[in-house]
Amino acid sequence: MDQSVRVRFMSEPDMIEAGVLDMEGCLNAVQDAFALLAEGDYLMGGPSENDHGHLIWFPAKKKGPRMPEAGPDRRFMAMVAYLGGDYHICGEKWYGSNIANRNIGLPRSIHSIILNDPDNIKPLAFMSGNLLSQMRTGAVPGIGAKFLAREGAETVGIIGAGMVGKTALLGVKTAVKSIKKVYIYDVFMSASERFATYAKEELGLEPVIVNTLEDAVKDMDIVHIAASGEVLPAIDTNLLKKGALLCLTGAADFTTDDWIKDCQIYADNWKLHEAFLHEMDYPREGIRDEILSWAPSAPVIDAAYQGKFQGSKVKNLGDVVIGKSPAREHQDDKIIFITSGMAVEDLAWGKKILEKAEEKNIGQMLTFWEKQYWLK
Repeated sequence: MDQSVRVRFMSEPDMIEAGVLDMEGCLNAVQDAFALLAEGDYLMGGPSENDHGHLIWFPAKKKGPRMPEAGPDRRFMAMVAYLGGDYHICGEKWYGSNIANRNIGLPRSIHSIILNDPDNIKPLAFMSGNLLSQMRTGAVPGIGAKFLAREGAETVGIIGAGMVGKTALLGVKTAVKSIKKVYIYDVFMSASERFATYAKEELGLEPVIVNTLEDAVKDMDIVHIAASGEVLPAIDTNLLKKGALLCLTGAADFTTDDWIKDCQIYADNWKLHEAFLHEMDYPREGIRDEILSWAPSAPVIDAAYQGKFQGSKVKNLGDVVIGKSPAREHQDDKIIFITSGMAVEDLAWGKKILEKAEEKNIGQMLTFWEKQYWLK
């Protein structure tokens, strides 16, 4: 019996060598994760088995001399899960987020991925997680567009020209071959210009930089939102054209409640968003506002919290993937796709990357022990 414990450490260059930037492969893994969600062959954290993650909520006023205080996108989170099927893997994505990191040349979030054998519980891999997380985040709207976008969709409106916007456009373009043109809106023109270069040179799309958020919404077949900051994008859903798909990967505000009667709502996993609803009633000052400041499903869950919207109307994308629920029923339907990011998606893509790393011996093998000290 092998009593040793060894873990494969994978740096960002190792992850690239193992294929983490392969969007086609990532789309397949994420689609598998949605199918397993629909079949119930998964677990996530908390008593609901569907928690987005376990957070360290920083207080508005520090309780210790060096304790960080609350701020935009300021948190630590452990996202834990088991994914079944052929994946059969346990793991965690651990990350911190602080928008002020940009001032010191670091990304807003820094991610680590840990994978474990579900049976003997041994750690299998410790991975640099930023690229993996960014790719699977982009794959989610890609799968959403594959199943929910209007047939022959050609135009995409991007609100928030950051890294998530880039991988989302990559995911959508890879999944929907008919996309031809992207309209780009960001509060920083320099970000829009860099994004336009990426869209043209890397994806072969025709980029159009627009000066207003509205111009990235109206007349679009697909609209994607992933903007960070203290002020959320304010969307008038009445501007969505017939047949449009709005993907919320980042938080937004809706300027009216017309979406409740005019739009169909699909979710990556409605049970996860219901968990947010329960958290809003925790006896902690400001928790509702905190959740609504960063949850991509904020306008939908807040409407449900206020009793304006019935969650029973929400359809899950996984049910569409396995054919249990219909996708777009009419070409003119307006659809809002809410997401929140799930550890099962990270595990799906992480397991595929680990398999490639094991096949090609990529990364470094680190030893915890040959035989645990107290068992000698």
